[in-house]
Amino acid sequence: MDIGRATSFLSRNPRAVLATIRKDGRPQLSPVVAAVDDDGRILISTRETAVKAKNLARDPRASLCVLNDRFFGEWVQAEGDGELIHLPEALPLLEDYYRRISGEHPDWDDYRAAMNREKRLIIRIAIDRAGPDVSG
Repeated sequence: MDIGRATSFLSRNPRAVLATIRKDGRPQLSPVVAAVDDDGRILISTRETAVKAKNLARDPRASLCVLNDRFFGEWVQAEGDGELIHLPEALPLLEDYYRRISGEHPDWDDYRAAMNREKRLIIRIAIDRAGPDVSG
């Protein structure tokens, strides 16, 4: 599948399951809400203490299964290396992520305070492979 087609699908369908790799090599799966930035990279907000963040710090390989609202039908798998962007550098990206998912926040100062209090970071994934290329 063309990566542009995959990012277009993800822009319209933000619900996904992120797979990262545990220390023992088994997958760790997390339901996430994902956005796509202007450069076609996937953005995901999480906490510093989340297992997915710890897994990506150790092994950056990430896979995302993106589902449509009906669950059945079209879906996309996107793969790439996850980059962890920590506060304070993450704050503009967290704001951009929020806008892409939900629009404008009613109180940006409150949002920024919550991001700091929750020790949020951004996972940014540059897609290097997407699929499926066939169905059936």
